[in-house]
Amino acid sequence: MNRTESRWIKYSLVGIVYFLSSIILFLPLINVFTEAFADGVSAYIKGISASETITALWLSIKVAAISVPINTVFGIIAAFLLTRFTFVGKNILMTIIDSPFAVSPVISGLIFLLIFGKQGWMSSTMESLNLEIVFNTPGLIIATCFITLPFVVRELIPLMESQGKEEEEAGLLLGASMLQTFIKIIVPNIKWGLVYGIILCNARAMGEFGAVSVLSGHIRGKTNTLPLEVEMMYNEYNSVGAFSAASLLVFLSLGTLIIKFFLEKKIQIESPNNKELTK
Repeated sequence: MNRTESRWIKYSLVGIVYFLSSIILFLPLINVFTEAFADGVSAYIKGISASETITALWLSIKVAAISVPINTVFGIIAAFLLTRFTFVGKNILMTIIDSPFAVSPVISGLIFLLIFGKQGWMSSTMESLNLEIVFNTPGLIIATCFITLPFVVRELIPLMESQGKEEEEAGLLLGASMLQTFIKIIVPNIKWGLVYGIILCNARAMGEFGAVSVLSGHIRGKTNTLPLEVEMMYNEYNSVGAFSAASLLVFLSLGTLIIKFFLEKKIQIESPNNKELTK
């Protein structure tokens, strides 16, 4: 293949990818804002400032703010365990961590409903502890934690495998404690992969619908996250309100993409060898 043919194929593929991305990404975005402003700016402001929408937005942020740190800690521990130790059941653990990618979120929600519901396996325990999981915020957090389980750990595993454990062993041989080794060697080596995994985990947590829908009970003002509130308003034929609330999700997603963009630039600056990969 000569250079002219290679360049022609390259720009053809770039054009196809940009065209398909525009259809998949930009047309829905345009439609969201077109519908949100269909009745004018005042109707849009009324839609995003409705008390139910504000409550749903804060609940989405609250659920993400709790579930993301939980999965961050779990992701670091699980990635360290899977890349540094050999043990019985390692492949089973990997399968469990990847299960949210394979199991439908709705099925996941139904499983948690069977476990923590009024007729579930742990209903008597929940009653004795006076805990209400289903149709309450803890149920939303459990569902979100499960759905976002793989995002941090899956970013860290290939990174930690590629870096090896020679530096950690050297630190331990020189007398460093495990905590010192973790803070001064492991964390600096995985920091950008960790941040990237947290961003992906947060984006998924904010937009989760299926499992949360099953466990929420759709109680407006109590268990409705923003995606659920959008669906409820749309089913009530409140199109402007639904798309106005959806625009808030768009802004949250754009914020995530902006953070991701600057993170990739930062990685390019600190690791010039990665420049061609992210170019």
